[in-house]
Amino acid sequence: MASSHYWRGKRVLITGGSSGLGLALAQEFATQGAHLALVARDRQRLQQAAATLEQEPGEVLLLPADITRAEQVATAFETLRQRWGRLDALVNCAGRSARGTLEQTSPEQFHAMMELNFYALVRCTQAALPLLLESQGHVVNIGSLASKVAPRYMGPYPASKFAVAAYSQQLRLELRERGLHVLLVCPGPIAREEPRRYETQTGDALPPEAQRPGAGARVRRLDPHQLARQILRACQRRQVELVVPGKARLLFVLGALWPSLGDRLLLRFTSS
Repeated sequence: MASSHYWRGKRVLITGGSSGLGLALAQEFATQGAHLALVARDRQRLQQAAATLEQEPGEVLLLPADITRAEQVATAFETLRQRWGRLDALVNCAGRSARGTLEQTSPEQFHAMMELNFYALVRCTQAALPLLLESQGHVVNIGSLASKVAPRYMGPYPASKFAVAAYSQQLRLELRERGLHVLLVCPGPIAREEPRRYETQTGDALPPEAQRPGAGARVRRLDPHQLARQILRACQRRQVELVVPGKARLLFVLGALWPSLGDRLLLRFTSS
């Protein structure tokens, strides 16, 4: 049974912490007594996020930064080192999705998607590793169901999330003996209050279901706060992977053993 006191006094940095799942995670960590460092590009949205945490006991450190810029990441982590000198968990939550056919997706669009969804994640992890190895802490990488399967009409998004899955596995295999815990989270579409805006739109070239969350995946939208609680529990148990909904694992296994069957099932579950 995971302890409700586990996070009390621990120091947690969340990228993309000003909205969506990142903010839900911040609120859950704060409720459990953690100190938070929130990273996002928009200072005003960071301040709005911090306002939702005012009643909680932990400190909230705001670190405005564009994590696709190496110098801004270095500045943010230097500020954290000077302020705290410790880090117990890094949650790589910043990212974006996309819509488009591969035929109409340029190499430049792949590069832009990889820059935020993968290279920035690597950049932040590298900056955090000295502190996390010292604390034998946690790296939480927010992937997607698209880290395991590549549905139609999602443009460069699945390739970027497959890279996150590979990096997470290598990181845990290389550093587990030094006490680092690495958790890959593979969630389905997450419910949002504001409309989702996708990159790499191809407009009328896409079928209507492609514009929906999950590119038409027939799965229930996830409550971000419930997912956040699942992530915290998975960290406490030092799980290596969290797939939500769990039944998606069957599709992953069948696709690995029998790719043509996996393709047929994926088409079935992402069609209207």
